[in-house]
Amino acid sequence: MGLRSFIHSMTAPRTRGEAPEDEVKMVFVVNHGLKMGKGKIAAQVGHGAVIATMKAGKERPGHLESWLSSGQKKICVKGNDAEHLERLEQEAKQLNILTARVHDAGHTQIPSGSFTILALGPAEEAKLEPVTGALKLL
Repeated sequence: MGLRSFIHSMTAPRTRGEAPEDEVKMVFVVNHGLKMGKGKIAAQVGHGAVIATMKAGKERPGHLESWLSSGQKKICVKGNDAEHLERLEQEAKQLNILTARVHDAGHTQIPSGSFTILALGPAEEAKLEPVTGALKLL
């Protein structure tokens, strides 16, 4: 998406999508097996937040509006490795939860293409709980 398209999508009149019934949040599952530094994790989660927000704007504008107007709740949890993140992604998709992947460019700490972050939502907290509720906070 180009800059003009992005600005238009943020300033155009909103088409209200299906409004969620519950509180909404985003969850970022960090690939803990990569042993990323704190700054690297922060940057990757930032990428995930942007990707998930833009995707929600296109696919679930009602959820995005609810999330934006309620304080943008988000949490970071630990995933074991890339395979674990992939399993969580499949579970989330089966529950119709938006997902977004972040893969690293490989310029610094980790190999190019590494699956660093799985972003989930914005989605209802009750829908996210079965997928990420047992994971430890970062």
